[in-house]
Amino acid sequence: MHISNDEVRHVAELAKLALSDDEVSTYASQLSAILDYADSLRQVDTSHVPPTPHVLPLENMLREDVAQPSLPNNAALANAPMQANGFFEVRAVFEDAGDA
Repeated sequence: MHISNDEVRHVAELAKLALSDDEVSTYASQLSAILDYADSLRQVDTSHVPPTPHVLPLENMLREDVAQPSLPNNAALANAPMQANGFFEVRAVFEDAGDA
C-alpha cells in the first residue's frame, strides 16, 4: 500500500507537526513499507492458532503470603518525626465538625 506525500502532510497537520519536504517523503516511504509488511502478515493463515489473550503464559511472580512477626513498636517508631503514647502522631488534616 502506497502512502502519498499529501496523506503524510494531512496526518502531520492533524498532529500539529511541522515537516520539511524531505521528512514528508521519508515518512511516506517508511509508512508505506510498514503498511506493506502489515498486509503481508494479514495473509498468513492463522486458522489453526487458537485465540490467546497473552503471547506468553502468565505466572504469579509474588512470593507466598506467609505470616511473620511484625516490627517491635519501638523499632517502627524509631524514625517517626512525631509520636505519642506508642503511636505515630500526625497533624490534623480536617477541622473538628464542632469548630466549623
